Parts: sequence; C-alpha cells; structure tokens
Amino acid sequence: MSLPRIEPARPRDIPGLARVLWSFTRTTPWMPRARSRAQDLALLGRLVLRGTVRLIRDEAGPCAFIAREGGQVLALYVHARARRRGLGRVLMRDAQTRADWLALWTPAASHEARRFYAAHGFATAGYGDGSGNDESLPEVLMVWQSSRPAAERRAA
Repeated sequence: MSLPRIEPARPRDIPGLARVLWSFTRTTPWMPRARSRAQDLALLGRLVLRGTVRLIRDEAGPCAFIAREGGQVLALYVHARARRRGLGRVLMRDAQTRADWLALWTPAASHEARRFYAAHGFATAGYGDGSGNDESLPEVLMVWQSSRPAAERRAA
C-alpha cells in the first residue's frame, strides 16, 4: 500500500479544509464555537495564502491537513470520514522530516490528541489556562525535538 500524497493547499481547497476542521470542532461536545463559519473560512484562507497548509485528499476532497509556521504546528485535523487510516500520522511524520523541532498547543480535554502527539515523540512542556486560545480552553504545550543530524533533516 502506498503512502497518501501530501500537497500544498491552494485557495480552491479552503471550503474542503473548513469541512475537515468542522468535522471535529462542530461535533465535539466540549469544544465551544469560538468563531463563526465565515471567520473559520477567513482564517483558513490566511493560512493557505501564507503557504503554511499541507493536505491529503481522498475521493471526496481534502480529508486531512496540517498547518505549520516554522516549528509551530497551528492545526492538525482529519475529517471524520478518514479517521483511523493513519493520515494524521503521515502528516506528522512529514512535518517531522522538515523540522528540527515542533511545538503545539492542544486542549487539555483532548486526551486522544495528547496520546497521538506523545506517540510521535512529543513531550509535555507546559500548561495554559485558556487565555491564549480562541476557545478559552485549558491547554497543554507539547514539544518535539529531532534526534537526527541537521544535514540529514535538510536532505529530507
């Protein structure tokens, strides 16, 4: 079985990226709706135009994406229809081959996400009270540091 193709997101992908985002944020009971759909679309548009979003498609369109600026992971979402197929793992491994380090904030209540990141070598580095995120949810700072030599990472 071949790995899914990862590609940069383009402006035409923004509605599909929003559906991926909403498949989590609009269906997770503990996740407050901090932004309108229009605000989510505008935010995704800014990220796509800055070139920070990489995605995986399936037959229905974008089904998983990661947004990253330097070492900061801003978002990693997989659509409900595509979960449990290893797409988040593929996106995270791709990001790890391109970086010396990665850091991200994840909601403290998202135990599944915290387990996922820990399985990819991330360690808890701190906690936030929610004042630093749109949803005002307590959060956990997780960081990953590459153990590969710099020359090997740059060649990836």
